[in-house]
Amino acid sequence: MLNPKLRRPIVGLAVGILVGSGLAATPAAAAPIADPTALANTLDARLGVRDAGSYIDTSGKLVVNVTDAATAAEVKATGATPRFVTRSGATLAAADDSLKANLKTPGTAFAVDPVTNQVVVSVDESVTGAKLDAVKATVAKLGDSARIETVPGKLSLRISGGDAIYSGGGRCSLGFNVRNSAGTNYFLTAGHCTRGTSSWNNGSTTLGTTAGSSFPGNDYGIVRYTNTTITKTGGVGTNVDITRAATPAVGATVTRRGSTTGTRSGQVTALNSTVNYAEGSVSGLIRTTVCAQPGDSGGSLYSGTTAHGLTSGGSGNCTSGGVTYFQPVVEALSAYGVSVF
Repeated sequence: MLNPKLRRPIVGLAVGILVGSGLAATPAAAAPIADPTALANTLDARLGVRDAGSYIDTSGKLVVNVTDAATAAEVKATGATPRFVTRSGATLAAADDSLKANLKTPGTAFAVDPVTNQVVVSVDESVTGAKLDAVKATVAKLGDSARIETVPGKLSLRISGGDAIYSGGGRCSLGFNVRNSAGTNYFLTAGHCTRGTSSWNNGSTTLGTTAGSSFPGNDYGIVRYTNTTITKTGGVGTNVDITRAATPAVGATVTRRGSTTGTRSGQVTALNSTVNYAEGSVSGLIRTTVCAQPGDSGGSLYSGTTAHGLTSGGSGNCTSGGVTYFQPVVEALSAYGVSVF
């Protein structure tokens, strides 16, 4: 969400992981995998709807949900752990598509939760009365493929990957410094920060001008540096060197840095989340248990030396805890033809 003294924040957040039924078996033992996140991305792309999602469990194993023996054998051959579930990837994808078409109520969010093998629909405290009844009716049509979870507070944007940046009287956070193939320097931040803005500064020095913005639908924006004297590091803060970008796996531990609440950590609870903000819907987001507050929008999500995302919105705060959504950074890098360094 935006800093209160800036323009009103745009996006909202959803909830954490649900504990539900419909699981047919528990995972079998599997050998350790050097990079479970990379393998998760590879298998999800290769198997498509033949798997029903994957996640890293508490022991660090990559678990892949399957519904047939042939896919289970293929998963096991890679070193991952196959887990038989009731609902297939195709069933969950159909439920997700139905919600994208029929659930537009501000204050709601939804994503496939691979741990419970369901689509989790989150509603915040603003969804009451007839609006809540309508949401319940929409979800009920999906049977046990989806369930509702309530979240405290209201889903809203987080403005402020770490360092504070200002434009038009509002504060957001810089996500990652990036470059194109010609060596031109830019930085990425949230699209709800760059929408309708031009010049950016760090509070005292001009940084650059907005070169691209995508919100709603997506939540990323890019600013071209016009300041040639300021040092542009490729890291986060003063001690984290970013060398690559990737989408994290469900269950992975991740860290966020923002100009309001500093550095915070948590776990990834879902990928490809859709959040219905009052200002419009955003899809494809990473859902986490990391907290965030106004002014943190656009800030960096990362693990180790890998960039993962840009802070979009959330619910709760860093005192009582909360849920935060992130725009995957790989999508922004591809859209603008830039890379981390």
